[in-house]
Amino acid sequence: MRSVRARAAFGATVVVAVALIGAGLAVLLVLRANLTDQAGLQAEVAAREVAGRLALDVPYDQLDLPDVAEHPVQVTDEDGQLVAVSKDLKAITGTDTGRVTPQASAAPTSTAAGDGGGDGSGDDDGSGDRHGGENRGDDDHANGSTPARGEVSTDDPDFTNGTATVGGHTADYRFAAVSATTGAGVTLTVHAGAPLATEQKAVGSVRGAMLIGLPVMLLIVAAVTLLVTRRALRPVEGLRAELAAITASQDLSRRVPEPGSRDEIARLARTTNETLTALEASVGRQRRFVADASHELRSPIASLRTQLEVGAAHPDLLDVPGAVTDTVRLQALAADLLLLARLDAGEQPGSSRLDVGALVHEEVSQRTGDRIPVAVHVTTEALLEVTGSRGQLARVVGNLLDNAERHAESSVTVSVRTEPDWVVVAVSDDGPGVPEPERERIFERFVRLDDARSRDEGGAGLGLAIARDVAHRHRGTLTVTRAREGGARFELRLPMSLAAHA
Repeated sequence: MRSVRARAAFGATVVVAVALIGAGLAVLLVLRANLTDQAGLQAEVAAREVAGRLALDVPYDQLDLPDVAEHPVQVTDEDGQLVAVSKDLKAITGTDTGRVTPQASAAPTSTAAGDGGGDGSGDDDGSGDRHGGENRGDDDHANGSTPARGEVSTDDPDFTNGTATVGGHTADYRFAAVSATTGAGVTLTVHAGAPLATEQKAVGSVRGAMLIGLPVMLLIVAAVTLLVTRRALRPVEGLRAELAAITASQDLSRRVPEPGSRDEIARLARTTNETLTALEASVGRQRRFVADASHELRSPIASLRTQLEVGAAHPDLLDVPGAVTDTVRLQALAADLLLLARLDAGEQPGSSRLDVGALVHEEVSQRTGDRIPVAVHVTTEALLEVTGSRGQLARVVGNLLDNAERHAESSVTVSVRTEPDWVVVAVSDDGPGVPEPERERIFERFVRLDDARSRDEGGAGLGLAIARDVAHRHRGTLTVTRAREGGARFELRLPMSLAAHA
């Protein structure tokens, strides 16, 4: 199932199926238990009625037994012998005996009942107290398994399931067993049954309805889920189609439609459009970079080729210093482009620790051809260590000094100090400075504020862009403000290394 809609419909159907099956089984079990309990209660009532007559010493052959089809009855004595049974009962299971024919047994008589009455009349000569005592003892005994004489057991009956055959028809019954003791002290057990046909019919009807309704319900759930997911995912298909069209046309100015809702799909559309905007800007920067790089490379290459062609035709006219200058400029430009390419590729700085003060002193000492001497002020009271690439940070300091040398009139100053958690390198000059509206644009690639200035004096416009990229790669910042001397002040802020905090 490759379709999200199909997987969603399948998952929802499975969950609903499990829930419905579980609920159906629970309903069936509860229904069966309730109906079985009702049948057991009916059987108990029938058994206690018969047991009550036996406790009154009604002869076995004169017992008024209930309808055999509704309540089949068996009466057994202490020895398990069948002494009474419902008429027309042909077979029975689930009771103490499967016999349906009474066996010879001493039946209770009215005389015994009269004797019992005579015993009760002897209370006047004091024997009543003894009999009363016996009754109390028998009452206590009645709380057990054997009832007192002439009484029916008050214990909960034993319930069993079985069958009974009446008139050639066999059916399932719930049997209740109730004990009773006659006046003669004979303990009898009455098994009376109640039919389970109602329970079976009700459970069968519910089960059949569930078996029919469950597939229908699952089909409805699957269909509804498919419809709902198709409608919910329709905007996603629109996003996919529009993205496919953008990919085919390569027109990054197009945008995907944004639904008016505030759900996840609307947020996905907005995020997609934001990604397209960032991608369009990135591709635009890349194209401008390629165009500017081609333009910047074309000039020194053309100049160098012209000088070499002139030198080849007229050796005495070859401008060797000019050719060397163009070659050096071409080499520097190629190095800048290579570094930018590495930075754009995500190259991370090294993890070595270095002293920024020593790095600045070393860079300034190597600048022997500067037209304006560089003044260095390094704070020595604190440790000026940072973590990163020495070569890249040296390139940043060199680019800032090159920029200051191009624009300064009489002074260039570089200082190194510390702030909480930061090492700050500041390069200042007394030149014209940078207008406030241009203080961010100068960090873009191939940007030169003075377009009329010659390329030889103004450079290619990559130095500050490289410096800021390197600063960001070192988790630092590079900004420009106005210097006290009136010119530009560039501040490089780098996070202090952990060792410097210790």
